[in-house]
Amino acid sequence: MSTIFGTLRRRILTPSTSETKIETRGFHRKDRESGEQLERVGRTFLEGYGHAVEARSSAELEERLEAMPLTHRGFAYEGAGMGAVVHDALPGHGGRLRGLLEGRGRDHVYMVYVGIGWAMARLPKFLWPDVRGTDPLLRWLILDGYGFHQAYFRTGTYVRTPGVEHPFSWEGGSDSYAPKAIDQGIGRALWFVGGTDPDVVADLIAAYPAHRHGDLYAGTGLAATYAGAADADELRRLAERAGPHRHHLAQGSAFAAEARQKAGTTVPHTYLATRVLCGTTPERAARVCLDQMPVTGDRVDLPAYEIWRRGIATEIASFSLPSKGANP
Repeated sequence: MSTIFGTLRRRILTPSTSETKIETRGFHRKDRESGEQLERVGRTFLEGYGHAVEARSSAELEERLEAMPLTHRGFAYEGAGMGAVVHDALPGHGGRLRGLLEGRGRDHVYMVYVGIGWAMARLPKFLWPDVRGTDPLLRWLILDGYGFHQAYFRTGTYVRTPGVEHPFSWEGGSDSYAPKAIDQGIGRALWFVGGTDPDVVADLIAAYPAHRHGDLYAGTGLAATYAGAADADELRRLAERAGPHRHHLAQGSAFAAEARQKAGTTVPHTYLATRVLCGTTPERAARVCLDQMPVTGDRVDLPAYEIWRRGIATEIASFSLPSKGANP
């Protein structure tokens, strides 16, 4: 049971669910079913966020998150990652993020790290968490979350004017690589902005400078696999539109499969998406991610995270992908 102060924190700090409405955001609505799915993702994220700022302890937070439906539980942990950072930034508060990651949140670490990036997008820089203690390989997911937030909530600046550059600096790693990680998050958000319609999403990506397309498609592949709301023909169309960046799309899809496998939240859509986008099962796609995980740190010219992504893309590209019209 939360205290009156916890309830007050939640009411003051939690964004309104109206902010997740497709019409509020000005996103494309493909059809009723996909729209409801995307809006449910947003509501679940905010519910996880609210639990993180309201719960009396990390144990209570974990109990609430584990009660969430399996299909959307990862989004609740993502929201909790954001909420934990906001909670810890309050005077006299702390330890919520650490407690989250030391419990069941460790199985949702990818999503929690993404949530940290959401918080950074909302908080003034002097309240940003010290990310230097996070996993040096996975911490780039924090910027994925930052990029997603900016494209989702600042769509006019980050999506509707795709040629505009947004300088970024942080203490987590090379500032020269940061835009690529942020673009991966923007690509993930484009799946929502485009309403899961493959042609709308591909047209949005096409409007960006060509050198950004690979990272944008990687993010889109992750969202198309993790969030779903597309059938086999639509996923094939997305792969078609990706063209030379199909291996980036597949890499993002494999990341999503690994995130769900690690957390034990693999659902039927995961099988569909990995079959179409990766040409294999979620289990095999996740295994590729684990097998390609670097055992050494960053190179002078390249973060280990990017080496990891390239290794995944190369191996997935060697799989036999289904031909157009084949049943997944």
